[in-house]
Amino acid sequence: MKLNTKKRMYIYPKDVERITGKKSSYCRNVISLIRLVNGKKKHQGVTVNEYCDYMNVSKEEIEAFL
Repeated sequence: MKLNTKKRMYIYPKDVERITGKKSSYCRNVISLIRLVNGKKKHQGVTVNEYCDYMNVSKEEIEAFL
């Protein structure tokens, strides 16, 4: 059996919910703030690296939840 070794590029509000344990409205706001800080438009995704930089956590810690 082959294991899926591909890593995801984008992070979504549901992922932030699992990581933080906060409500979905808070998590949507976090994603929106990250977009704003990085000068992204509404249709552009937030990457795992951008989330890690914003929240000041390591990528390895976050990948355990994805």
